[in-house]
Amino acid sequence: MKDFRYYTPTEVVFGKNAEGKAGEVAAKYGKRALLVYGRESVVKSGLLDRVAASLERAGAAYSLFGGAQPNPTLAHAEEGVARAIESGADLIIGVGGGSAIDTAKGIAHGAANPGVPLWDLWTGKAPLTRSLPVGVVLTMAAAGSEMSDSAVLTNEAVPKKAGISTDFNRPKFALVDPALGATVPRYQIAAGVADIMMHTMERYFIPDSRAELTDEIAEGLLRTVVRNGRKLVDDPCDYDAACEVFWASSLSHNGLTGCGREKDFSVHKLGHALSAKYGATHGASLAAVWGSWAEEVYSDCLPRFARFAEKVWGVKEADAAATAKTGVCRTVGFFSSIGMPTSLSGLGIEPTDADLRALALDATANGTLMLSRIKPLGVEEVEMIFRRAASGV
Repeated sequence: MKDFRYYTPTEVVFGKNAEGKAGEVAAKYGKRALLVYGRESVVKSGLLDRVAASLERAGAAYSLFGGAQPNPTLAHAEEGVARAIESGADLIIGVGGGSAIDTAKGIAHGAANPGVPLWDLWTGKAPLTRSLPVGVVLTMAAAGSEMSDSAVLTNEAVPKKAGISTDFNRPKFALVDPALGATVPRYQIAAGVADIMMHTMERYFIPDSRAELTDEIAEGLLRTVVRNGRKLVDDPCDYDAACEVFWASSLSHNGLTGCGREKDFSVHKLGHALSAKYGATHGASLAAVWGSWAEEVYSDCLPRFARFAEKVWGVKEADAAATAKTGVCRTVGFFSSIGMPTSLSGLGIEPTDADLRALALDATANGTLMLSRIKPLGVEEVEMIFRRAASGV
């Protein structure tokens, strides 16, 4: 097991009507909040009013900033920075899923560093040494941003979708009521399930690593998500299944399932390239390329893929290669069974050769970045993965 640092400072309030404690919990971190949300669903459902009323009961002031969208944009976050500074906000609260939360994190960084371009902070051109506290009222299990040290924004002017990992991204609190997920469309629930699984699998397929307890946690989480994710897609009102999936969302991306080993977010880089160019739903973009990525690398990491097949899917074939291959097929089959695409055509994308090359260059930072800890994946190999995903093979 490798040395590691595990830091999860987020206060989680989990259960029915957790949003009603917004004022009580937020009072520990600020007196004037900016509520960041996405579409009108949180308005129509009354959730935003309930959060605002709770803040009012606690004597906290607040302002509203809506419009966060899937694959949240730099430009919108910059508008939020201006709103936060104008309103004198000392606390940013994201109300929604990963898009609203990541937008809130971006606003917090920008508002704490007035005059510094947010993209400079995001890309490391300017140091990020301070931020405003962020809180979360979660409505969707997917990104895990409610407890993670990461956030993602898309700079549409480039275009480039990029993530930033920093302890400043860790929310101070997360109010998690799984019942709020019942209004989320089934496609988005399924995309969330894929994203949750990917956050753990990106930490799991690391060759020559030994972290027995971490393996058991990761495998248990994946089995739980498979069982309950399927139930939740079938019935979004299944509260018990929602509880399991929402909690898995938080644990899958707060670092727990990777303790003691390095991580490898190669599939995320492939998905980010697709989202930046085509606006693809994040979890769906990951499902669309995972099988092609796994086909490229699994034979170079047979012990891990074979263990995954056995522990997660209950597969035990005659040898490790057959076991690993079946595990890959079972995973792709699961994504398909919950309505996720397993090819680029499933995303409605028909890329040209030039498009495939552009995607590969984006994912590898114009050829300067080698992906994967299993084996080096440069531009040519990544282009082949995209080509395989395009052909659906």
